[in-house]
This record gives sequence, C-alpha cells and structure tokens, in this order.
Amino acid sequence: MGAVSPFVFATAQYESGDWDSAPLVPANVIDAVARYTSIDVAPTGVVVSLASRDLLRHPFVWLTGHLPVRFTDTERQMLRTFTDRGGLLFVDDHNHDIDGAFHKTATEEIERTVGPLGELPNDHELYSCFFPFDGPPTTSHELNGWGDNLVHRHLLAARGPSDRPAVLYSNKDYSSEWSYHPDNKRFLSVDNTRFAVNLVVYALTR
Repeated sequence: MGAVSPFVFATAQYESGDWDSAPLVPANVIDAVARYTSIDVAPTGVVVSLASRDLLRHPFVWLTGHLPVRFTDTERQMLRTFTDRGGLLFVDDHNHDIDGAFHKTATEEIERTVGPLGELPNDHELYSCFFPFDGPPTTSHELNGWGDNLVHRHLLAARGPSDRPAVLYSNKDYSSEWSYHPDNKRFLSVDNTRFAVNLVVYALTR
C-alpha cells in the first residue's frame, strides 16, 4: 500500500460497538507526529468506515472501543483487502480487560478475518523504528490496577501475506492513556504519546 501525503490519521468506524470512545486520541497523535518527525501530517484526522473502499487510502488505521465487536461481511471483506495490500490496523482495548466483551469479540474477529494472533517480540523493529522502547510502554491504567490488574508485556500481531504485522492488538488501553488535549503534554515528564509516533513511522516506512 503506497503512503499518501500528507499522512492522515484515520479512526475506524464499525457498525457494532462504540468506535468513537476515545475522541481526543487523533489530535494527540497528530500533535506527536508533527512535533517529533518531519512527516507531512494533516492537522485533523478522519473517520473511515471499515466497510468503505476509502479504507484503502490509509496506511494506518486506529480502532478502539469498549463494547462487543462483530464485523459485518462487508467490513470483514474490506479489512482483509486492506491488510492484504499492506495496511496496518492498530486495535486497542479501551477496557484493557482480557475477560471483557471487547477483547473476546475483537480478537475473534481479527483471527477470523486476518489470521491468528501471536505475541509480537519486544525486540521487533516497531520498538526501534523511531524512539527506542523495550516493548509496548506500560500505561498508568495498568499500573493503577484498573481493569484486569495485569501489565501486558506484549502486543499481539496478526500477520499479512508478507509476514509483516497487518493487525496489532493492544490490551494496554492507550485509548485512555492518550485521550487528553495535546496542550497538557507540558505537565508530563515524558510524553506518553511517543509510542504512537513509532506506530505511524512503522506503518509508513516498513
């Protein structure tokens, strides 16, 4: 999938669930990409239907929610086309709860549509393609014991035809971690959206 210029942050809209549960994440990620990289990035994000061919215009798409996820046949077909063509879908559980309805249904749909999910090694190039990380950064919600009381050490990945990750799945609730106004970054000792930069850089360059 060829990258378009400028990069546009796309949020996936799907018929089931609450796809718009983290409305401040796009502005925050856009701010981080503009702040730290030379990537030409659009100042506002877009919402793209998972059933629309417009999905194929975006190399990186964000999907989140709290509620059960059941893709329609059209959504499933278009997502499969998107990943077959090299797109990267990042799915984040807004509950960070492995016993929750979102986790159970979203992982079932990913595996049904794209393929089996397995742990992404913490030395994968995703974690060194821009900022250095030793795995997916821990969120404050994990550390505070909100949710399943687990710190998830790995992302899960479903791989596409080229063996490149086509879907990345997170139990870590970056949706809550990054859902604040970008101006509030000045209160953070370390900008917690830096990992989002790696996600975008990886999607655009790998």
